[in-house]
Amino acid sequence: MPDPAAADPAPLSTASAPLQARAETPVEPHTQAEAIRVSDLHKSFGSLEVLKGVSLTAKQGDVVAIIGGSGSGKSTMLRCINFLETPNSGEIVIAGETVAMRQDGSPADRRQIERIRTRLAMVFQQFNLWTHRTLLENVIEVPVHVLKVPRFEAIHRAHELLARVGLGDKADAFPAFLSGGQQQRAAIARALAVDPNVMLFDEPTSALDPELVGEVLTVIRDLAAEGRTMLLVTHEMKFAREVANHVVYLFEGRIEEQGPPSEVFGNPKSERLKQFLSSVA
Repeated sequence: MPDPAAADPAPLSTASAPLQARAETPVEPHTQAEAIRVSDLHKSFGSLEVLKGVSLTAKQGDVVAIIGGSGSGKSTMLRCINFLETPNSGEIVIAGETVAMRQDGSPADRRQIERIRTRLAMVFQQFNLWTHRTLLENVIEVPVHVLKVPRFEAIHRAHELLARVGLGDKADAFPAFLSGGQQQRAAIARALAVDPNVMLFDEPTSALDPELVGEVLTVIRDLAAEGRTMLLVTHEMKFAREVANHVVYLFEGRIEEQGPPSEVFGNPKSERLKQFLSSVA
């Protein structure tokens, strides 16, 4: 499966109105099966240990907000889950399937990784759309060339998804002619095109001008209300409190505190978390 992170920037639809925000209430915890489980995950870059034994679980329909300061390991954790970075050790289970890993943490079965990546979809900070392709071409790339979906079927689905994120009239547009908010919504459409079990969002609004943040958050909020399983790295604390049913606070590569938003934001136990929340208030 092509790694969009290594290529130019890419999205997923018909031609109708943008998603409408649903009730801005936290997603209720789910009792379904595990969608993803990470156990004792470690990752170092040279002598710098970035992840120091991170463990978390998300059930189907959970929205897990991951917060923390710069350098805390948030993005690295997501990239390890999707094997865009190779963890040094730990266990990763996706939809009940344990990823086979060698002693050094590298994947033991490349075909398994390719298959598991079709169950995950990642939305990056910088959109990562393929700049030389239209939005429609961006959205159908993986379904057609990796998942072998018939082209006519992939095109129909792509139009639906682009319309769903409010870009139904932009299918033939190139990314360079779109605003940052439009590009990120297109990237979300592209992620949805593979019908993933879990969506990974790596600070999806951090590269946007302030006036464009809301349109992207509206799309993510709507997906959460639909019951999409998501791991969301974000610096938007108000949004995390609204949309997540579980919040994880990372500090220097470890989970310092986690729990429901009402507890993490309303009654933090850790002094570090208190300081962090005060600094971003």
